[in-house]
Amino acid sequence: MAVVLIPVKAIAVSTILLFGDSIIAGYGLPEKDTLSTKLEGFFQKEGLDVQIINGGVSGDTTSGGLSRLQWTLNEHKPDLVFVALGGNDVLRGFPASVTKQNVKGMLEILQQNGTPTILSEVQAPPNMGIKYAFEFNSIYEDLADDYDVPLYPFLLEDIFGKSTYMKNDAIHPNARGIDHIVENLGPFLVDYIDN
Repeated sequence: MAVVLIPVKAIAVSTILLFGDSIIAGYGLPEKDTLSTKLEGFFQKEGLDVQIINGGVSGDTTSGGLSRLQWTLNEHKPDLVFVALGGNDVLRGFPASVTKQNVKGMLEILQQNGTPTILSEVQAPPNMGIKYAFEFNSIYEDLADDYDVPLYPFLLEDIFGKSTYMKNDAIHPNARGIDHIVENLGPFLVDYIDN
């Protein structure tokens, strides 16, 4: 499946909420190696004063994300939200239709709040079955088109299955994996924001 990157417009951003699961939370990593900490460091090196909020909850599904999104927005009032949820839906074999409804619900909440959003794709591996993988893997591109939000590639796209970048569980990135994610995500976000 081809990933579509929709051109983004620059906006004034001082706070970005990374909203997701254990990959965002930094499962098994010291705070200094989490995505939010390293991404904030990337912005500092670029001369940008951007606070990155770690809105990751290990084990979270799209259903859990949907239920906690509004109060998370109320608490942090971010200028931009980066949504990366769905991996645990895949691991639990949730129907693709359920995941799609939950992600759709999150995008609707974000639009109602007027919060600029970037949606990160999540991919189901082929061992989940070709039909399931096809249905699941089309969710994010379809919804990015429907809600006119930028689609970012799967965070683990270049590192999944590579022991250099992954913890021994083969599911979560290690510190080098997080560095690799930041090398790709950081410049994408810098292009998006206008401080």
